[in-house]
Amino acid sequence: MIPKIILSSGPDATRRTIGYLFGKGRANEHTDPHLVASWNGFAPDPGRSPHRNPKEVTAQLVAQLDQPVKMLGDKAPRDTVWHCPVRAAPEDPILTDAQWADIARRMVAAAGIAPDGDAEACRWVAVRHADDHIHIAATLVRQDGRRPERGYDQRAVQREARQIEVDYGLRRLKSGDGTGAKRPTSKEHFKAKRLGQDATTRDVLRLRVRRAVAAAADEAEFSALLEATGVTVRLKLSPSGDALGCNFALPDDTNDKGEPVFYAGSTLAPDLSLPKIRKNLATTSPEPVAARPADPWRQATAAAERVPHHLIHSDEPTAQGQLVALGATLDVLSVTAPTAVKAELEQAALAFERATRSRIVADLDSSRVLRRSVQTIWREKPADGDGSGFTMLLDTVLTAVAFAMHWHRTHQHAQQEAAAEQALVHLQTAYAQAAEPVVGRLAQRAPSLQMKQRFARHLQQAVPDHAERILGDPAWDALTTVLAEAEAAGHNANTLLDQALDQRTLDDAHSPARALTWRVRRLGERHAPSPRAQAAKARSAAQGNVGSTRSTPVAPLQPRSPSRRR
Repeated sequence: MIPKIILSSGPDATRRTIGYLFGKGRANEHTDPHLVASWNGFAPDPGRSPHRNPKEVTAQLVAQLDQPVKMLGDKAPRDTVWHCPVRAAPEDPILTDAQWADIARRMVAAAGIAPDGDAEACRWVAVRHADDHIHIAATLVRQDGRRPERGYDQRAVQREARQIEVDYGLRRLKSGDGTGAKRPTSKEHFKAKRLGQDATTRDVLRLRVRRAVAAAADEAEFSALLEATGVTVRLKLSPSGDALGCNFALPDDTNDKGEPVFYAGSTLAPDLSLPKIRKNLATTSPEPVAARPADPWRQATAAAERVPHHLIHSDEPTAQGQLVALGATLDVLSVTAPTAVKAELEQAALAFERATRSRIVADLDSSRVLRRSVQTIWREKPADGDGSGFTMLLDTVLTAVAFAMHWHRTHQHAQQEAAAEQALVHLQTAYAQAAEPVVGRLAQRAPSLQMKQRFARHLQQAVPDHAERILGDPAWDALTTVLAEAEAAGHNANTLLDQALDQRTLDDAHSPARALTWRVRRLGERHAPSPRAQAAKARSAAQGNVGSTRSTPVAPLQPRSPSRRR
C-alpha cells in the first residue's frame, strides 16, 4: 500500500482538489466518485446526492472544509490543503468502502491531521473513485484555529501503511529510509501516456544522468555525454556566478507555453544533485596515460573481485562506496554489453540503482580503480575476441551483487535488499546468455583425454564431495581447456585449481565447472609466470625427456584436508 502526500496552496486550493476528485479525471478514469469517510461522518457527498445539483453539493463541501482556514484570514498558512492518495497493489483483494474508511481514519490519525478522539481536529474527506485507491483531502487549520502537529507525516503514514498491510493481509512493501528516488506524479504518468511514451520524462532523465555520471571522467565530459543523449542542462547560478544547482530537461517535454520542463537533479534522485555529482566525478579524474592498464577487462574484473571483501571486512562508508561503484559499473555495462544481453543488463542496472543509496555516507576513494577501468572499457572499447573478458567481469559483478544483497540485509535496508535481489535475477539471466557461447568455444579446444583424466583425478582427491557434480557439468571441457592453457603458460594447473576451489563454496553454484573456469582464468591472468620462469620450465622439461619418449609420471597427490574442502 502506497500513500503519498501532496500539499497545495492558494485561495482556490480546496476547490481545485475537490473538483479533481469528483471530476472525470484526466483520462476519464474516475468512475463513481463518492465519499467513504469524513471528519464528522455526514459531510456533503457530491457523488451520492441524486436529488441535488452536484455543483451545489461540491461548493457546499468546499465551503465546509475551508471554514477553519477562512476564519484565520491573513494568518492562514501558505499550504492549506493536505492531499494523500492511498493505493493498494494490483494483486491485493478489492476492499469495501467500510474498509477504505477505516484506512482513511488511520492515515489522518497517524499524520496528525485528525488524531483519534480529537473533536477539534482538521476537517477532511476520503474520496473513492476506483477499486484500488482512495484520496484523502484535508484543510491544514484545525477547527480550534490552531495548526495540526504533523511532524514527519510522510514517514508516519508509511509506517501506518506497513501495519495496515499486515492487518488486512495485503501485499507487504519494504520499509524505506528516505533515500529512494522521487516517483513520477500521476500528472507525469498521464502526460507520458498521452504522448505515447513508455516512460515518464523523470525516469528517462534519471537514467541518462546516472549513465553520464558513471561514464564521465570530468564535468566537461559529463555535459558532453548529456548533450549527446538529448538532455538539456541548465545551471542555477548565484549572484556571484557560482553554480548552485543543475537542472535537466528533454527538448520534447514542454509546458503549455512550449518551454522545456526542467527537473532539478536532486528531485531525480538524492545522489544526482550538483554537489554530489561533482563529488562523484572527482574520484574518476583521468590517470596519466602511462598508468592506464593494458587490459581494462582484467583490471575491472580484479577490482570487482574485491567488492565482496570490502563488504565483509571494511567500514560502512567504504562498503557504501563500493556499492556506488558497483551501480556505476552496471550503468556502463548496460550500454556497452552485447546486444543479446543488453535488455537484461539494463533492467539489472535500473533495479540496482535503489541499492546504491542508504543513510550511510559513501567513501568513494576505495572504488577509484573499478570506476576508472569500467570507464576505460566504455571509452576505448578494448578487444575481447572470444567474449571471455566481458563474461568474466559479468560473473564477478553477479557475485558482488549477491554480497551486496546480504550486506543490505544485515544492515536492515529492506528496500535496498529487495532491489539487489531483483537485480540479481536479471544478472543471472544475462550471465547465462553471455556465458553459453563462450564456454562452448572453450570446450572446442579441450585438451587430450589423458590430460583431462589427470585433472579429474586431482579433482576427485581434492574435493570428493563436489567432484561428481563438476565432472558431470557440461562446462567440464571448458574448465579443462583453461587448466591446460594455464599449464602451457607456465602455471601449475593443480595449484590454480586448488586456489580456485578455496575462493568460495560451490554449494550454491548452478554450474560449478563454469564457476571454476572463470576463477582459474582470473587466477592465471593475475599471477602469470614471468618469461624467465617460463623459459626455465621449458628447459627443465626438455632435459627430463632426454633419452625417453615416455611421459614423466605424475606423483600421487594426497587428499585435501577437511578444513580446506568446500
